[in-house]
Amino acid sequence: MPTIAVDKAALFEALGQDYTTEEFDELCFEFGIELDEDTSTSERPVVNGKQEPAQLKIEIPANRYDMLCFEGISLMLNIFCEKRISPQYRLVPPFNGELEVLTAHKETSRIRPYVSGAILRNIKFTQERYESFIALQDKLHQNLARQRSLVAIGTHDLDTIEGPFTYEALPPEQIQFVPLNQTKSMNAVEMMKFYENDKHLSRYLHIIKDSPVYPVILDKNRTVCSMPPIINSNHSKISLKTRNVFIDITATDKTKAEIVNNIIVTMFSQYTEEEFTVEPIQINSPHNRQTRQAPDLTPRETQAEISYINACCGLTLSAQEICDLLKRMAYTATPSSASSDLVDVHIPPTRADVLHQADIMEDVAIAYGFNSLPRSFPNISGTVAQPLAINKLSDIVRLEAAMAGWSEVLPLILCSHAENFAHLNRVDDGTTAVKLANPKTAEYQVVRTSLLPGLLKTLRENKHHGVPIKIFELSDVAFKDLSLERKSRNERHFAAAWCGKSSGFEVVHGLMDRVMLMLKSAFLTSEEGLEGKGVGKSAYWIAEVDDPTFLPGHAAAIHLRMGGREQVIGVFGILHPSVLDKFELRYPVSTLEMNIEVFL
Repeated sequence: MPTIAVDKAALFEALGQDYTTEEFDELCFEFGIELDEDTSTSERPVVNGKQEPAQLKIEIPANRYDMLCFEGISLMLNIFCEKRISPQYRLVPPFNGELEVLTAHKETSRIRPYVSGAILRNIKFTQERYESFIALQDKLHQNLARQRSLVAIGTHDLDTIEGPFTYEALPPEQIQFVPLNQTKSMNAVEMMKFYENDKHLSRYLHIIKDSPVYPVILDKNRTVCSMPPIINSNHSKISLKTRNVFIDITATDKTKAEIVNNIIVTMFSQYTEEEFTVEPIQINSPHNRQTRQAPDLTPRETQAEISYINACCGLTLSAQEICDLLKRMAYTATPSSASSDLVDVHIPPTRADVLHQADIMEDVAIAYGFNSLPRSFPNISGTVAQPLAINKLSDIVRLEAAMAGWSEVLPLILCSHAENFAHLNRVDDGTTAVKLANPKTAEYQVVRTSLLPGLLKTLRENKHHGVPIKIFELSDVAFKDLSLERKSRNERHFAAAWCGKSSGFEVVHGLMDRVMLMLKSAFLTSEEGLEGKGVGKSAYWIAEVDDPTFLPGHAAAIHLRMGGREQVIGVFGILHPSVLDKFELRYPVSTLEMNIEVFL
């Protein structure tokens, strides 16, 4: 969870009350946040001959983006303590009625396709407000924006630039400006080299460095405002004297772009001349149908069931009591005219984390007080857990293998393309494996279609142990399946590997027979007098198979007859020497792999 440091005296002044450390810790607990540290109780550094002011370090839940700054914490705690009502955010056009325009060019789809923005008109900064404004952007960049890879924020002194603005994607050689806090003009290529050793900005360069075009925000006079997600222009730098702030948001994720935009403008609109007002801008983006006014601060409308809230909390609250509690959590709620079991809820633009009535129920519980909830078992929401059928079957097979003296291993589900195919002498037909579009390393390129690579890599890394080594894994593999909505499917497999001075074929065969017997599947043979009788209409037999993974003549397919249907569910055998060589194994290895989902 992110930790926010706020000035203790300033926060208590904003809350209109002084608290002891214990009292404030209790208030934080009641609201669902946590006081991590009160620095007034410890030694604080001296800066420029003056001791650093006491700070409160508060841990904020990862979903509460609206509390990543002093403004959000003080506002929400004041509403919770009923010292003020939830603000009503308003969009107010400029006096002339003409909105500033930001036009996105089609080429931006190649790099960062979405753009948003807003204007904070007649804002008044102090040193503390300015620092909080910058800190909020940094916190959003690190958390919700995933190190600027999803969203990047640019803030500009509107009085130093002139609209309409354009959002373009240009070759780096054509982008020329003076970066923030610098004096020398550079093009984007020079800038990338200049900042590659910068401890702060170097971590973001990879986001656009290899692209043939870089995103850039330009004003009417082709003055560069920013080159997201790297740096703003020094020309439009904001300062304590800035009165009008132009905010640009560029993103690869439209939803997160709007969330970031809403959080910034709602938190700092309290410092505008007309409190809690924001000036919208016109976004023109016809190529991807994103033309609109931004931001949209309209509260989202939803409904919550009174019976559901009461059942989950073990309470008997009326509709009006629930509405009163929700007001303490910054909602606007009224009893519904459609049903006596519903309340109509307006979710503020600051609460992007509210997705379901369960979230509303949680806020009702917080406002009521967790410590005040009756200690009773919920009569509707409570459930008695039971394992999924596939997991129950897996546990049965896992226990049987372990009791047979085999050790379970848990390799990663991702592997390289070569390990999944070429190392096993298998050919990729392009319709089998789920491939990662942007693998981080060559080791993690595909989702495995077999458990064998993981087992063989485990053997490779444990060659220093004495032989024989007997290991197994029972887990999922994945296959492409275009007939399904998600275009892929999981399949639960059981696999085992024997590594020793002998082939171990008979040992792997014995494990397979034991597992099949435990699954009540009888062995069928064509030898006279040995015909097996299937138990529960399930029977199996083995037949030689030509599989390039295994030594010729030393592999068998496992055939299963169940419910009148015959199918091949697995294969076992002695691995081909070329496979052993690719996995750097010097002893013979026999393996078994089979699909156990067919037994459900």
